[in-house]
Amino acid sequence: MDVLIVLGALFFLMAMAYRGYSVILFSPIAAMGAVLLVDPAAVAPAFSEIFMEKMAGFLKLYFPVFLLGAIFGKLIELSGFSKSIVTAIIKLIGTEKAILAIVLVCAILTYGGVSLFVVVFAVYPFASEMFRQGNIPKRFIPGAIALGGVSFTMDALPGSPQIQNIIPTSFFNTNAWAAPCLGIIGSIIVFVAGMAYLEWARRKAAARNEGYGLNLLNEPETFSSKVLPSPWLALTPLVLVGVTNFLLTSLIPMWYDRLYSISLPGLTSPLQVEINKLTAIWAVEGAMLIGIIFVLIAGYKDIISRLADASGRPEQCCNMHFFHPVTVMELCEVVRGPATSDATIEAAVRFVESIGRVPVVLKKEVHGFIANRILFAASEEALHLLEGGYATAQDIDTAVKKGLNWPMGPFELLDFSGLDIFVGAMEDRARAEGGSGAPRLLKDMVARGELGRKTGKGFYDYGEKT
Repeated sequence: MDVLIVLGALFFLMAMAYRGYSVILFSPIAAMGAVLLVDPAAVAPAFSEIFMEKMAGFLKLYFPVFLLGAIFGKLIELSGFSKSIVTAIIKLIGTEKAILAIVLVCAILTYGGVSLFVVVFAVYPFASEMFRQGNIPKRFIPGAIALGGVSFTMDALPGSPQIQNIIPTSFFNTNAWAAPCLGIIGSIIVFVAGMAYLEWARRKAAARNEGYGLNLLNEPETFSSKVLPSPWLALTPLVLVGVTNFLLTSLIPMWYDRLYSISLPGLTSPLQVEINKLTAIWAVEGAMLIGIIFVLIAGYKDIISRLADASGRPEQCCNMHFFHPVTVMELCEVVRGPATSDATIEAAVRFVESIGRVPVVLKKEVHGFIANRILFAASEEALHLLEGGYATAQDIDTAVKKGLNWPMGPFELLDFSGLDIFVGAMEDRARAEGGSGAPRLLKDMVARGELGRKTGKGFYDYGEKT
């Protein structure tokens, strides 16, 4: 009887969730309802000492994972990275294999740590267009998204950063990479069986002459053909999350003993922490942080504009671009967005002046802002002179320093900043505005690992790495 009561409470909770009601609201109702049927007097004690205690423990362990995962997924969406990955994979596989393309796209995004909700909203417009072109019934889209997004990549593939793969680690004293052979075999079985079923259903529908459908509801808007980031750049944070998760899973047990004792002011006695129960959680959190930082750096322009729109107060949003190193460089570029008000710009200028920096105001957004665009132009001309054999890098630097009174020549500045950083910036600008991107000379130097001062060699030889 007790088992039936527990199952009834679970079915009740699932029914409420399916109807769109809040799980946070109905989970205590379902749990206490089960207790009420077993022992009515135990409802209040069970609520305070069992339900609330376990809920607090769950939040303590997994809320940061939920939070970081949500932030990472949202940034992947705002930066355009998710659409870039979707577009690239669809081009690679082809629209004639629409179901396979959508399954693989969802699998890559969710295994890379992107929230399922972000995946659904990013993939659905493409899935709709592909299924329409292939005359595949629209009702198959949820199945394709579910196979790629909520099955083997969430809880079978080793190393998945999804919360479903992380929660069991603290109970079984394992990590996210546990049982790799079994997980891979299970993933293959799920993928092959799922694809076989979807293809069988598609052929069956085709035999009945069932197509995409007419007069359908919730049709997505046609996808805008705006310039998207490079798919390789878009994939980088997903790879970073996976690699960092793997490395931290191995390194954290080396950095700490099995039991770590915390002795801080205010503690009546040392606090003992079992590291093995937290390794998987810390590894995923660290990996998500690295992914978030990368996306913020690589896609900041698109992210800032989208965040301003999403805030509901775009007139109070602007961009302030400080220069590296911030403690030394005086300039700060204050950039007006499409809806930024004069009052917001004035407040930003006052803030920059209050911290001892010099503000300049851009009247509207442009890639690279002011200083970097001028630097790009000067550096491109210096590279043209060098590649054409008109002068050496040292003489060009000397001419600029003595003739234009620059503190550093263009090649010295490139070496100081990092040639890879400059190549990435030029390629990013070319994608946004058109053009040829970074010169071949720079690309070849980066490919050889000659990145400037940080590797010991760039346009100048610095000996050891600095």
